Amino acid sequence: MKYAFAPAPIVTLPAMSCNPFPVRRIFCVGRNYPDHAREMGVDPTREPPFFFMKPADAILPNNSVLPYPPGTANLQPEVELVVAMQLGGTQIPIDKANDYIFGYAVGLDMTLRDVQLAAREKGLPWDMAKGFDHSAPCSAITPEFYAGVIAQGKIELKVNGEVRQSADVSHMIWKMPETISYLSTLVEICPGDLIFTGTPAGTGPVVKGDVLEATVAGLEPLIITIG
Repeated sequence: MKYAFAPAPIVTLPAMSCNPFPVRRIFCVGRNYPDHAREMGVDPTREPPFFFMKPADAILPNNSVLPYPPGTANLQPEVELVVAMQLGGTQIPIDKANDYIFGYAVGLDMTLRDVQLAAREKGLPWDMAKGFDHSAPCSAITPEFYAGVIAQGKIELKVNGEVRQSADVSHMIWKMPETISYLSTLVEICPGDLIFTGTPAGTGPVVKGDVLEATVAGLEPLIITIG
């Protein structure tokens, strides 16, 4: 097959004791922790979850430098548990959803908060606040057969060694099987898809030189420096 120019390389994440995991799409769940919903000025409810997306090449590997992005004065990290899918399908039953999971990772949903809020006030999409270059730092994937099914455990973000966000994965409004099942009613989930499952309260700005350490109990920590 000949192309007009060379295709972009496949984006991958390392996976413990496995071949690299090819990333297909990145889905992100919005406002999935009650305390974060409140700090964003929204009443946390069990309304259907909503999703936004990041491009696959927004992935930034562990132990990297994230260049401070242009067009913002309020860059904010959001620590998240990431679910990596190994099977695909539609209309996935909740009680079968965990069978579709390859493994888990720690991610940061990097957000241009000022850009997001300005767009939200005007009723405009805020894709550029979430899907900019390097906006999805992610650790290596720990396969489910090592980690087990993660339904609880501490999730935390430290900035320069000080705790910024801290909660438990069990605090999610929509649990992972529910999220996978609901997403599969909207799109066909495919092998290689990543789901960023939401962030707890405590988000705030970071600046050049800050070191971010994001952790989820039982998974490889994610460490990123703002450059």
